[in-house]
Amino acid sequence: MTAWTWRFEKADGTEVQPAVQPEEFTTQGDAESWIGEQWKALLEGGADQVRLFEDTTEIYGPMSLHAQEA
Repeated sequence: MTAWTWRFEKADGTEVQPAVQPEEFTTQGDAESWIGEQWKALLEGGADQVRLFEDTTEIYGPMSLHAQEA
């Protein structure tokens, strides 16, 4: 079964432990919904960006957790 996971990083790409512990997700949509709900807590906990993986394959990233200025 495919597992979708997040990697949490500082702005320089250094991996950090997330403030909110994620699960392994069974679909990309579930993983993306979770990050949409948790991004503020993750940012406050020290993560600047995330990368999404399907098993060991990077799907996309880095994706900033910082809100874009209007």
